Amino acid sequence: MPRQDSTAPVGNSCALQGPSNASYNTNNAPVPVITQTDSRDKWSKKMDFLLSVIGFAVDLGNVWRFPYICYQNGGGAFLIPYILMAIFGGVPLFYMELAMGQFHRTGAISIWKHICPIFKGIGFAICIIALYVSFYYNTIIAWALFYFYSSFASTLPWTNCDNVWNTENCTNYFGKDNVTWNNYSRSPAEEFYTRNVLEIHKSPGLHNVGSVRWQLMLCLFLIFTIVYFSLWKGVKTSGKVVWVTATLPYVVLFILLIRGATLPGAWRGVVFYLKPKWEKLLETSVWVDAAAQIFFSLGPGFGVLLALSSYNPFTNNCYRDAIVTSLVNCLTSFVSGFVIFTVLGYMAEMRKVEVEDVARDKGPSLLFITYPEAIANMMGSTFFAIIFFVMMITLGLDSTFGGLEAIITAVLDEYPGYLSHRREQFVLVLVIVCFLGSLSTLTNGGAYVVKLLEEFGVGSSIIAVVFLEVIAVSWFYGIQRFSNDIQAMLGYAPGLFWKVCWVAISPAFLAYIIVSSLLKPPPLMLFDYKYPDWSISVGYVIGASSFMWIPIYMVYKLVWTPGSLKQRLAVCLRPERTVPDIHTDNLNMTPIP
Repeated sequence: MPRQDSTAPVGNSCALQGPSNASYNTNNAPVPVITQTDSRDKWSKKMDFLLSVIGFAVDLGNVWRFPYICYQNGGGAFLIPYILMAIFGGVPLFYMELAMGQFHRTGAISIWKHICPIFKGIGFAICIIALYVSFYYNTIIAWALFYFYSSFASTLPWTNCDNVWNTENCTNYFGKDNVTWNNYSRSPAEEFYTRNVLEIHKSPGLHNVGSVRWQLMLCLFLIFTIVYFSLWKGVKTSGKVVWVTATLPYVVLFILLIRGATLPGAWRGVVFYLKPKWEKLLETSVWVDAAAQIFFSLGPGFGVLLALSSYNPFTNNCYRDAIVTSLVNCLTSFVSGFVIFTVLGYMAEMRKVEVEDVARDKGPSLLFITYPEAIANMMGSTFFAIIFFVMMITLGLDSTFGGLEAIITAVLDEYPGYLSHRREQFVLVLVIVCFLGSLSTLTNGGAYVVKLLEEFGVGSSIIAVVFLEVIAVSWFYGIQRFSNDIQAMLGYAPGLFWKVCWVAISPAFLAYIIVSSLLKPPPLMLFDYKYPDWSISVGYVIGASSFMWIPIYMVYKLVWTPGSLKQRLAVCLRPERTVPDIHTDNLNMTPIP
């Protein structure tokens, strides 16, 4: 619970109004009205917060992953499991984290003192996962910056096969009727990406990733410079930056949607994207993909929602924020599908193949090969290339802001005595650590490292973390106590639907994803490279290196807590009361069970 005394650290102090101002919960237990008196940093405007949350949730995955997953899993029919998983799993978890962060007004580590101290390792695991994300995610933004720089040319460099990096397999088929596309053909855009941007042909695999690409290192340096000066002063600065980075992608998406709709063959892509395949709904994998997509799209568990909402006013309507931002995120994913598939239909028309053959690429390949290739053969290609990669850079920056702010807020709140007045220095050290940790992804074989970190550094680890988080809140902290917290902020308690979701449906939703991913792990391949067995073992070690802090801290907490084992468990599972309990002390109130 929030602290109240004058000696409480910054960010946890609040004042109470008298019992005459108290409201009552469903058990007739009075809930005090709480007003902020602390000096914790706050959002300048409500819109700063909303744009920051939307910017974090809407990232590169919305542009490529949702459209790909949608067509792969039944087209329009996929929207049924996607919407159901959003309603019963994704949105409740999203709402839960916004409410937790706003009520306790602290980051992902120290918040557990007020909920269930033995689960504090969850906060450390979240910070390590966020570090892993920063090691590879910013490299993808650096690739986009490289493309952005390369786009300032009258003829885009991935338009033809006349460059030094091209091979004899390079096939430029646009506007040429006598060119045949076969399994050995490589487009100019593919060779630009693999042989000029990545230079992946110089690396035989993970056992020898080659040297660092200095051009990409310079791009990454510029990215982290922007990140530092956006985060160093806190939400006062980042809240202003997101007015550009969170809104610009929507302008670009609208322009690209209009342009894509006018391309020959665009209708083929739209039909392929949305044509329902109802039989797919009988496949378990479709429901697993829907659950995983909505989870990673909304992003609970990364500590970002906790951090961003902790700077809100105590009485902010976080319920409405959760609904609005979740809806914006899902609609963005859906609209992005039209932006992508109108272009894929155009590509299929030009290649004289089926849309399915063009749409096989996913992930970075879709963003850095397929779409740029189509842009290169449009009228006004330079303009469309520039705005497309500006969109990618801004989408990526928003998510980076959120991910690093989660670490910054968590650590500063946990160690306020050392770091509360040294935010700028801490952010600088953090950015340097992230830059050094990214160096392996800037090598010739850096794309292999990116894929490994993406699959194992986040993957099942973050889902397991959120599973334990919702269990700790709903079962140990108590759903009634959590509902009372929300009632203290909003003036009304969450309805039965939300309580049932938090107690039963959301944990089942997460357990379903975990079990499904463990029973049938996907084969790990990139281009024609199959990851060796030893690299998979390394991946599992990377995944365990974050999650292991949860049991380690549990053991540590039990060992250092005095008393018998039963007494230790009771203390470790109960929220710490270092100051009078706001529900009972000095207010003549009935304790909340």
